[in-house]
Amino acid sequence: MKKQIKTTEAIFPMPVLLISTFNEDGSVDVMNAAWGTMLDRDMVALNLTETHTTVKNIKARKGFVVHVADAKHVVEADWFGCVHGEKEPDKFKKSGLTYETSDLVDAPIINELPVALECEFVEYQNDATGLGVIGKVLRTSVEEAVLRDGRVDVDSLEAIAFDPYTHGYYKVGGRVGDAFKDGLKLK
Repeated sequence: MKKQIKTTEAIFPMPVLLISTFNEDGSVDVMNAAWGTMLDRDMVALNLTETHTTVKNIKARKGFVVHVADAKHVVEADWFGCVHGEKEPDKFKKSGLTYETSDLVDAPIINELPVALECEFVEYQNDATGLGVIGKVLRTSVEEAVLRDGRVDVDSLEAIAFDPYTHGYYKVGGRVGDAFKDGLKLK
């Protein structure tokens, strides 16, 4: 039997995405964002309010990079969600991570994170049902160590998910089935 609980702001699991931009002064800005998804094969949506420095940077620079956080960098990922860049000007430096500048968009790519989607800003939707930041993925780069036969191996990736019910991070892994195949057993 199901028991009713307090409705929270999310559906489990939520991806832990690190969004990187350049600030007005050229320093690196990174935020932890669990409210993000793919709209299409090459379009992302980040449900972020316009008050975020990251959103202001995206609108000004017209680009950003979405990184998939992994278990090896859970401390750094959480750091980017705990501290606001305006209160901690050396936020990125204190993370110990490094970056290179994308040659496609005006944004930094974090070297240590295994997946990076370089995105061009398309629009900001701010009406009642708007999604926030919409971006076109121009390039996806993945560390070779997490590739198997040219595809991302989820177990090797060790992506982390956010649990909004307990505020925990969980490692994603352990294949349990085959999409678009297992269900056909019921035909």
